Amino acid sequence: MSVADGPGGGVLDTLDWRGELGRFRHEFHRSCTARADALFELTEAVLCADGPVRSLPELTLVGEHRRGHGAMYDALACGQVEPQRLRRVLAGLPLPRATDGRIVLAVGVSPWLRSDAPTSADRLFCHVYGRGRGNAQLIPGWPYSFVAALEPGRTSWVAMLDVVRIRPGQDATAVTAAQLREVVDRLITAGQWQEGDLPVLIVADAGYDITRLAYVLADLPVELLGRLRSDRVLRGPRSLRTVAATGRPPRHGPDFALSDPDTWWAPARTTTTETSRYGRAVATAWDGLYPRLTHRGVWADHPGELPIIAGTLLRLQVQRLPGEHDPKPVWLWSSVTGASAADVDRWWQAFPRRFDLEHTFRLLKQTLGWTVPKIRTPAAADRWTWLTITAHTQLRLARPLAADLRRPWEKPAEPGRLTPTRVRRGFRHLRARTTLPAGAPKPSRPGPGRPLGSRNQHRSTHYDVGKHATTTTTHSTPEG
Repeated sequence: MSVADGPGGGVLDTLDWRGELGRFRHEFHRSCTARADALFELTEAVLCADGPVRSLPELTLVGEHRRGHGAMYDALACGQVEPQRLRRVLAGLPLPRATDGRIVLAVGVSPWLRSDAPTSADRLFCHVYGRGRGNAQLIPGWPYSFVAALEPGRTSWVAMLDVVRIRPGQDATAVTAAQLREVVDRLITAGQWQEGDLPVLIVADAGYDITRLAYVLADLPVELLGRLRSDRVLRGPRSLRTVAATGRPPRHGPDFALSDPDTWWAPARTTTTETSRYGRAVATAWDGLYPRLTHRGVWADHPGELPIIAGTLLRLQVQRLPGEHDPKPVWLWSSVTGASAADVDRWWQAFPRRFDLEHTFRLLKQTLGWTVPKIRTPAAADRWTWLTITAHTQLRLARPLAADLRRPWEKPAEPGRLTPTRVRRGFRHLRARTTLPAGAPKPSRPGPGRPLGSRNQHRSTHYDVGKHATTTTTHSTPEG
């Protein structure tokens, strides 16, 4: 594959991808301030393993990992990675852009489930969907919030930019708002966005308070687009008062119930698009709708009168969906008012690309082994999470350089359309022709370990799930 087949088109086609990959590997090694060689070679083993990562000790048997399993566990327990430096490096890498040149960001939360780890701190109850309808569960684990840049078109590639673990007592919306603000600031500092460019589009799913995010991030050059639940009730613009009206003028307009068509009024605009995947897509837009806020929850401490956060409401109805005979409409809300028909089409076409982030979560968990290790401490979990992000980033930078090493039963992939799993198959060959900053291991002897016949006298502390304070009692196995 030639460099001209690089992802994204335009400026990205002329980049020196081999040089970008080498520079990132060098910066990644420099970001590891303790046990750097062991952490780097552990990431090499993740990238060069023959199949999906099943366990950490098996990674030490990969040829690219020249150290023993003791050094690997020591690196995860006592190593150090500078997340801020990695974040700046990720923001400076070549990013995919939409067809109009703007940056499209997606935000999502994925849990690292640890239901069998009572001695692990900072666990929360994570919402997990089970098989079948109505089988949602709450399982203890570590929830992580990811921010990634999306590519145009149907693809399973995203550019990871940041990851933050949500801790007990933190509000998910507040954590996401602070995370997005820092990501946008880093993009501006890195020159990815300059004055006069189109605003950054941020796409979120229904689990976020999209209007709250729009209010907190109003000072940034961003547009927010999020999905709403179909049972929400919004308020419309208040109508002009008649001359004979008396009393105090109303602050809010009429109700707009998403589930009750009788409360809908004439839309501002309607667009119809013929698609190859969804059939006929009809997008209907209403301007100036907003939720009525109350002094509860995140708005409890808001001084004075609560704001009116107006935006554009979209109702998207498609003709067909994969696996569904009668697809239900999707409701979207944008922080932009006075949108044109082109804006409506751009928004609803950008929303399906948000699910490319879900494909990345599946890759991280099922192929790169993000949630495979049984790590006890949250610090070690954060360290391993960043190693997984750097592994995914190296796959993205190696995408224009990799050959299609397909299985006999697999269909040939078009140039520039290799999946992350196929790029990973050939990474071992690319690795030999790029930067190798890790030094050779020094000969050493294993420690004496615990004396034979002795018992572990350390009593591990058990932690409550989702609580601010942890229990001070210790648990031990009964004598026998």
